[in-house]
Order: sequence, then structure tokens, then C-alpha cells
Amino acid sequence: MRKIVATDKAPAAIGPYAQANVIGNFVFTSGQIPLNPETGKIVEGGIAEQTKQVFANLSAVLEEAGSGLENLVKTTCFLANLDDFATVNEIYGTYFPSGIFPSRSAFQVSKLPMGALIEIEGIAIIK
Repeated sequence: MRKIVATDKAPAAIGPYAQANVIGNFVFTSGQIPLNPETGKIVEGGIAEQTKQVFANLSAVLEEAGSGLENLVKTTCFLANLDDFATVNEIYGTYFPSGIFPSRSAFQVSKLPMGALIEIEGIAIIK
């Protein structure tokens, strides 16, 4: 059984894709960029502010699916500049206070949608 996830607490899809799909007890999220869901614009500030907004968006999608950040088992991080990795890493760690971290890949890419500095997608379980 497949369920499409949609919430207005995260930015609406800016293309032909779902915010997430639930298949069995797995949630597969689309990449979240630092869009403010109320304005539809990239949040002001640098990589720190953008990373926090990405996690807010990712959290909202996972919660709508019946999961949460603590249930992430895999993330993929896309960065416009790998020099931002240390800052992202520091902020990323604060979202997993239990010390149970998901597996992760991180890549520098040449460009992200709407000029974002970061995008994160995830796979989570529903407990």
C-alpha cells in the first residue's frame, strides 16, 4: 500500500513530485530546501539559517507521515558549497540528541533549486 504525504506545514512541491511517500512502515521524503512554507521563499541568512529551515520542513513532512526526525535511518545532504559542511554538521547533530544518527551521504552539487545552499532528503521508519 502506498500513501502520498502532503502538509501545509512544509513547502508545497515546486514540481511534479510528492513531499513524501509512505510504503509499508517506510517514509521516503523528497529533498527539502530552505523554503519558508508561509512565504514560499528561501529564508534569509546563510547556511546556518537555511539548514535549520530544511530540518523544520523535513520534520513537518515526517510528522505528517506519522514519523519524526528520530526515526530517520538515512539522509542525503546536497550542498552548494562543501566548505559549509562543518557548519551543517554541527547543526545537523543537534537534531539527534539521543546520539542515534541516521546513515548519511553528503555531496557538493553545482546548483540547487531556487538558489538554495542546502537540500536534505531522508528515509525514515514509522514505529
